Amino acid sequence: GLAGTARDVAALTCDGAHTYTMAGAMGGACMIGLGLALARRDRRVLVVTGDGELLMNVGALATIAVMNPPNLAIVCVDNGHYGETGYQQSHTSLGVDLEKIAAGAGIQLTRTIEAADDLAAGGRLIREANATAFVLLRVKPTEPPSFKRVMDPALCRDRFRAALLGT
Repeated sequence: GLAGTARDVAALTCDGAHTYTMAGAMGGACMIGLGLALARRDRRVLVVTGDGELLMNVGALATIAVMNPPNLAIVCVDNGHYGETGYQQSHTSLGVDLEKIAAGAGIQLTRTIEAADDLAAGGRLIREANATAFVLLRVKPTEPPSFKRVMDPALCRDRFRAALLGT
């Protein structure tokens, strides 16, 4: 994903080699994940994206539903704002429900997490699903951690590719 979601993931993983945080590709996270899931059926692929990023290519959910790779899980962190462009309200803060859109597109395994008590069930769905899984994680709009992630696109690509290929 982009913006705050990418910084959250980078901070949690210490910007590890198996993490590919994007810059400048708003709307592309889910389709990149789909491509990885189809190319590497032997590996689980987790896309962590934000509501603003996903809203830029919500049609990706229909393609993902049709392809339905069993090794793909999507977590959409929904803070109701476009963090990349100045924290304007996103459509999800005005009633758009991305879990319902994912289910309506045909993704059969969906869940919304709004409380800490539900996190374990969401984690199980991500890890154990035998079809594409979509989890909407509703969070409060707070600043992401101040983590300085690697922003060299060629380095990020090469590092991720080496981890993916095991080289």
